[in-house]
Amino acid sequence: MESKLRNWISPCKLHYLVCIFLSAFQVLERQVLAIIGPQSSSIAHMISQIANGLQVPQISYAATDPTLSALQFPFFLRTTHSDSYQMAGMADLIDYYGWKEVIVIFVDDDYGRNGMAALDDELEKRGSKISYKLPLPTEFNVRDFTEMLNKSKLIGPRVYVVHVNPDPSFRIFSIAQKLQMMTRGYVWFATDWLCATLDSFSPMNQTSLHFLQGVVGLRQHIPQSRKKDAFVSQWRKMQKKGLVSSGLNTYGLYAYDTVWAVAYAIDKFLKENGNISFSASDKLHDMRATQFGKLEVFDNGNLLREQLLQINFTGLTGRIQFDPERNVINGSYDVINIVHTKIRGVGYWSNYSGLSVLPPEDLKGEQNRNSLLDQKLGIITWPGGITEKPRGWEIAANERPLRLGIPKRTSFVDFVTEVNTSHKVQGYCIDVFNAALNLVPYNVPHTFIPFGDGRSNPKYDELVQKVADDVFDGVVGDVAIVTNRTRIVDFTQPYAATGLVIVAPVHNTKLSAWVFLKPFTVEMWCVTAAAFVMIAVVIWILEHRVNDDFRGPPKRQLITMFLFSFSTLFKANQEDTRSTLGRIVMVVWLFLLMVITSSYTASLTSILTVQQLSSPITGIDSLIASDLPIGYQVGSFAFSYLRDSLYVHQSRLVSLGSPEEYEMALRKGPKGGGVAAIVDELPYVELFLEKQKDFGVFGQTFTKSGWGFAFQKDSPLAADLSTAILRLSETGTLQKIHEKWFCNMGCPGWRRQKSEPNQLHMISFWGLYLLCGSITLIALLVFLLRTIRQFVRYKRKRIDASPSVSSNTRCSQVIYNFFDFIDEKEEAIKKMFKQQENPQPQVS
Repeated sequence: MESKLRNWISPCKLHYLVCIFLSAFQVLERQVLAIIGPQSSSIAHMISQIANGLQVPQISYAATDPTLSALQFPFFLRTTHSDSYQMAGMADLIDYYGWKEVIVIFVDDDYGRNGMAALDDELEKRGSKISYKLPLPTEFNVRDFTEMLNKSKLIGPRVYVVHVNPDPSFRIFSIAQKLQMMTRGYVWFATDWLCATLDSFSPMNQTSLHFLQGVVGLRQHIPQSRKKDAFVSQWRKMQKKGLVSSGLNTYGLYAYDTVWAVAYAIDKFLKENGNISFSASDKLHDMRATQFGKLEVFDNGNLLREQLLQINFTGLTGRIQFDPERNVINGSYDVINIVHTKIRGVGYWSNYSGLSVLPPEDLKGEQNRNSLLDQKLGIITWPGGITEKPRGWEIAANERPLRLGIPKRTSFVDFVTEVNTSHKVQGYCIDVFNAALNLVPYNVPHTFIPFGDGRSNPKYDELVQKVADDVFDGVVGDVAIVTNRTRIVDFTQPYAATGLVIVAPVHNTKLSAWVFLKPFTVEMWCVTAAAFVMIAVVIWILEHRVNDDFRGPPKRQLITMFLFSFSTLFKANQEDTRSTLGRIVMVVWLFLLMVITSSYTASLTSILTVQQLSSPITGIDSLIASDLPIGYQVGSFAFSYLRDSLYVHQSRLVSLGSPEEYEMALRKGPKGGGVAAIVDELPYVELFLEKQKDFGVFGQTFTKSGWGFAFQKDSPLAADLSTAILRLSETGTLQKIHEKWFCNMGCPGWRRQKSEPNQLHMISFWGLYLLCGSITLIALLVFLLRTIRQFVRYKRKRIDASPSVSSNTRCSQVIYNFFDFIDEKEEAIKKMFKQQENPQPQVS
């Protein structure tokens, strides 16, 4: 049996290939019916070309290159699994543990390159990727490979997949151990070459497994059977007798079944056809004088191939039957783990059941491949002896800290800036980043690198592009999350809400003849007027019986009642209240009037003296429809948004670099060479308006966005910082950082155009009105109860004094009498009661 180890021990690969190629021709000259092998995928590519031309079936038990397809090589069959199955299993393993980036080490030939291409495709289906490739020549130099591994430590991923030819000395893992890469935090996967090498060792040689601690590998799955156990037992006996020098791996078992499969097919072919014939090929007619001219085409090659494809028997490796791709059916693998120099099985993978702790043959009726929730593996011991899942990546090493770009701003430096004297970076955005980084459960070495010339604000699109180009690992600053940037980098959760707004000069409002009505809303005017009427009625009721000023003809009383109420507004009322209840109501009413009139005066003064927002620009639509120049901040995405999304002609857009330039351009206006309005992000506008009172915001925020930290695509730090930012928001830390930077003298606000910004609303005074109304209502109830009590007493006295008066008076008459009683003066009623209690003696 040809050994797959030849690639590692051959002194000259080219010479070896030439020898194999010539040997194949020498064999084919003897008119062979079928070719078994080769083991090498590279050689299989060459032999398959010859086999196709001569129509000789070729059956390989070890060439796993997925590009050896039935479409390209119709006479090629294999009794082993294609690496397309194996790489799907490897991708499922990586996806099972949630790792998104891996580093691959592979032999740089057809077998290695095509295997990695298949892995890359499978990882992409699962949202993962190969982030770094380490191709090895078949005869690699230890020093060069050591340098390659050292470089790989400087990038983030710590998940390695090794796909090489069998290596008895395990040089890759030996070098990795010397570089401290077989320790905690690293993950090592190996394709089936590892098990093929380990199974070929004699037991005494397996002591070298100590530096493979924690490696996880795949081995082609072979179901347990008596036939297999008997064959393996016999092989071991031969090994003890010295008849064989190596152990038996899965490829040896596949080779055994392959020989039997070819023998079955040829036997059946001979029984059905009886004759074998070869003929010269027209394609080889011109090569008669050469070595190739002795080759002949197998006339019955198609028939023998069909016999092979119809094979269906159970061998040492299980069921031998070919699928439409001419690979053995039901590709499945064992998942193994090296623990303390022992090979331990932790599960299985198959192309129909996925990962499982049960053998694939027990799951044939259970199609649980579709859900990751159904996938399961045993406990794996990883490098370093740990059983918990490694993180699988490192953000940065101390040798190369994370490169974080920051905008070197020349304006609005409160957000982010570099202090020139100390090269220290500070600002609101930096404090948010550091606070979030403190919540990340691992150390992140990093350094801030300013981006910009220091004379003007940098272009933020260029800064973000530097991350995509791997110049920076991330960007920390006031970077808006917009669509074109999310295509090339990953952003964290927004830590500040923002959006584009319009800033324009404010002008004096033209005052109308009815400006005195503006301090109050309509609701406020109505409630106040109702309060005057209510007070007028209640005071009249309370004073009518005791105060001569509130008596007289009905017309005079009506005029007195309302004049008294409204005159309290000016403190010019000539009538005094005499009843106790009336005076209580008047005290509360005058207090209410004092507050209302003071507020009205202040609001009217503000309306008459303060400049109000007024402009022909009412929002983004009116601004775009005009032909006025528009300012924007240098470096902001506002320029590209106005030009590309709102189709504003570039000639109308004026770049401005600082708040001072904002002010100057707005004061000059379009006629003076300035701008009519400025479009900028809300946080900058808030700071600008805090110091400039002659400008305001017009219309609504017409984009919804936020500021976030940008990182390279699929960076795990973006997700972890997003979680940290959410925690900062929930605990109120984000607000505290905002207040630290922007609220020393009151948090910045921003003036928006409103109909009447200084109007007084009912909601501000409802408590005071409620108090006044409640006391007035209580006073009125007390008065009514007292009056009813007097009326009842009055009626009883009349009945006692005149027995002829009937007590069964109708209700309407009682009410009429009650109102007559109320209309009487209090003094007269009291005098009447006094006379009834002390009657004068009659003189005869």
